[in-house]
Amino acid sequence: MGLQILEREKEVFKVNPNNQPDLDHYTYIMERQLKPEARKDIIKLLKDLEVKPTAMIDISDGLSSEILHICKASRVGCDLYEDKIPLDPQVISTCEEFDIDSTTVALSGGEDYELLMTISQEDFPKIKANPNLTVIGFITEENAGAHLVTGAETKIPLQAQGWKSFDN
Repeated sequence: MGLQILEREKEVFKVNPNNQPDLDHYTYIMERQLKPEARKDIIKLLKDLEVKPTAMIDISDGLSSEILHICKASRVGCDLYEDKIPLDPQVISTCEEFDIDSTTVALSGGEDYELLMTISQEDFPKIKANPNLTVIGFITEENAGAHLVTGAETKIPLQAQGWKSFDN
């Protein structure tokens, strides 16, 4: 969404170069876009929790694309729960402003530099209450496929489509 804000403000600037953008309402989104930070803290956190991920990838191409990479490489399926995907309130309000579905942004956005990982079921109790980690789904058998489970309990097959800006 940070890129969308920047693209919109660029178009405004082209029309009126004297107009300065007001980005105060987008501080979090702009920082994520312009000053991304790798999650180096996770290494120590997992070590302290005595949890060794079974797979891990950064979310650079969108959540759906990355979970599908894990599923393909590991020959598994997955169920991701829409209502478990963490979204910052600023992301939600900006999605509303642009009339874009926030789940679509979470699944297809990318460049988050967050980490997506799988762990063994035995390690789940070690992480379930940790405020630095969010459980958003679980791994299934490969033949079950990869799905987003909506709030209405509808299973929608995940697709790797990456984010497409308004100009595409």
